[in-house]
Amino acid sequence: MRNDIMKNSILLFCFLALYTSAAQTTQAEDKEAILSVMKLQEKAWSANDLEGFMQGYWKNDSLKFYGSSGLTRGWQQTLDNYKKRYPTKEHSGSLQFTINDVSKIDEGSYWVMGEYFLKRSVGDANGVFIIIFKKINGEWKIVADMSC
Repeated sequence: MRNDIMKNSILLFCFLALYTSAAQTTQAEDKEAILSVMKLQEKAWSANDLEGFMQGYWKNDSLKFYGSSGLTRGWQQTLDNYKKRYPTKEHSGSLQFTINDVSKIDEGSYWVMGEYFLKRSVGDANGVFIIIFKKINGEWKIVADMSC
């Protein structure tokens, strides 16, 4: 009987260790996938491909962007605002992110806190952001963005 308890305890411990390890791997994979989206955004922005940059965002009227001009709702309106504010390569410049934190909010959503740096011939622009990623239809998308 004592051996059975010992075997069951060992099995339970092994199961919990494997489960915890699998959960950590999933979080690491999630973070890697999210950072990959942001890397593609850097490349698209730096090529003045604002539509390509917006592929990282949820293409939905419920997307929220909060910046110095206030709250913008919707993917199309966010794209239109970017096009107005960054009409040429000289205005969009070259984008680089510095990621300071990626934290899980709950299953299927994370926040990312960081800084952005725009190197531009019309004058550099830098700031901070917090964005919320959600896994939608198997893809990581930004559902909310606060940048200033």
